[in-house]
Amino acid sequence: MRDTGRIVRLAEQGRPPVRFLLNGEACEALAGDTVLTAMLLHVPALRQSEFGPEKRAGFCLMGACQDCWVWQEDAGRLRACTTLIAGGMKLLTAVPQGWPS
Repeated sequence: MRDTGRIVRLAEQGRPPVRFLLNGEACEALAGDTVLTAMLLHVPALRQSEFGPEKRAGFCLMGACQDCWVWQEDAGRLRACTTLIAGGMKLLTAVPQGWPS
């Protein structure tokens, strides 16, 4: 996946890499990154708003606003701003097929 994300890492690159999948494509973040940071290194938004055409990329960054919920391929949803990235995570920016509406 090309790095076309909203975040560009300029410093602190000495932490170990963590590999994960984002929309089925291999990506890399650094140990200690949140899921929000890891995803936004590679894509410009975390997900589509349920209420309009806007893309969402997190808002409060402390787990209060509900703006950063993202899906895991096989394990439900998680809050991207308060969850640390882990190796092997399979993250999605769109609602997976079969998810209850």
